[in-house]
Amino acid sequence: MIITVASGKGGTGKTTVATSLATVAPPGAHLLDCDVEQPNAHLFLQPTFDTTEPITVPVPHVDLDACDACGKCGQICQFSAIVALKTKPLTFPELCHGCGGCSLVCPTNAITEVSRDVGTLEKGDAHHIRFVHGRLRIGEAMAPPLIRAVKSHAAPNDTLTIIDAPPGTSCPVIEAIRHSDYVVLVTEPTPFGLHDLKLAVDMARELDLPFGVVINRADIGDNRVVDYCQTQNIDILLQIPHDRRIAEAYSKGQPPARLSPTYANMFTQLLNRIQHLTSPTTEAVS
Repeated sequence: MIITVASGKGGTGKTTVATSLATVAPPGAHLLDCDVEQPNAHLFLQPTFDTTEPITVPVPHVDLDACDACGKCGQICQFSAIVALKTKPLTFPELCHGCGGCSLVCPTNAITEVSRDVGTLEKGDAHHIRFVHGRLRIGEAMAPPLIRAVKSHAAPNDTLTIIDAPPGTSCPVIEAIRHSDYVVLVTEPTPFGLHDLKLAVDMARELDLPFGVVINRADIGDNRVVDYCQTQNIDILLQIPHDRRIAEAYSKGQPPARLSPTYANMFTQLLNRIQHLTSPTTEAVS
């Protein structure tokens, strides 16, 4: 089972929820931090890393002597990573998605693939769970290949995997939440929170994924998020209070589930509810 925690905007408490779910998860569960541009779940779970490996993507290398400037490589590339001029093609490796199409259509076999580094992947143990995250190379714009590498370390089918997705609704987020069994959308009761929640809801519905909402700092702001969820028939899974103790624990690198038995029970109930909604005999409301 794969539960992905996402949010329409940053700062809503997405990682707070993800790490708290991991804290109350059964032994052997996996937490995958797919927020590869700025991973920070490790600050709360303090894993002991035992493996570090580079992640690369294949990009085209053109043998200009063998190239006949037919232009087919540029025609097939949808990302302008290789541009065929009237003479010889130019390559832009930073734009390449590694599909390999240019090498397949080259009639003279002038294009081969070389590896380009996009970041690193680290694995380790954090108490009772397995922890994996990626670190995107500074200046790198292509996060999805690294996210796919992190997701390849999901737990076996009979074990829980929790994914901490990047914030927003862009391509990296879509890559992170694809193939999830359930998506938890974390928001806050503010105009910005509601605006970006609507975008995240549209994204989840477009991907045909079951989802529910967690409202963080629920007793500030207004009721427009609650009203929106009710009119859209969206499950409100949990409302986390605006508690100074949570902020203090956060500043010390402690997820709320470790703050007190009350909060541990709150996130245990959240996890149980999600598992109930995704059981074969229960239809999730989204």
